[in-house]
Amino acid sequence: MLLFKDIHGNRVDPVNHTLEVIKNYPYAEIHIGTDSQNINKESRYTTVIAYRLGSRGVHYILSKKKVNIIRDMWTRLWNEAELSIDLAEWITEKISIKVQIDMDYNEDENFKSNKLISAAKGWANSLGYKVNVKPNNQIATRAADYHCK
Repeated sequence: MLLFKDIHGNRVDPVNHTLEVIKNYPYAEIHIGTDSQNINKESRYTTVIAYRLGSRGVHYILSKKKVNIIRDMWTRLWNEAELSIDLAEWITEKISIKVQIDMDYNEDENFKSNKLISAAKGWANSLGYKVNVKPNNQIATRAADYHCK
C-alpha cells in the first residue's frame, strides 16, 4: 500500500491512524480523494485520507507518487479514480468503516473531466461508496490539490 505522511512529513500507518481518529471522534466522516498535476516531465499524484471532525474541522494524511509524465488527460484523471478506489477498498477491508470518495471531476459539462463522471462514479457506487464531485463536498481532493503543486 501507499506510504502515508502527516502534514509535518512524519510517516503514518493509515489503518492505525484511522482507528485512532475514530476512537477520538466516533462521528468523523472519512473522505478519500486523489488529485494530479503535470509538472515538468512528471505526473504528480497526491492521495489524501481526510477526516471531517464535525464542527472541529478537518484533519488529513497524504501519500505522494511521481510517474513519467502522462500527457493524455483521460488516462491521468482515470488514474486518480483508480488510486482513490483502490485505497478505499484496501482500508475498508482492514477496518469496517464507511468512507466517501471525492473525485476531482466537475458536474459542469463545460469541463473535460465531466466526461469521466459516469464511468468513475458508477464504478465507485457499484462498490458501495458515496461519491462527491465538484462542486459538492470536496474535502480530500482540496487537500490533495494543495499538496500536488
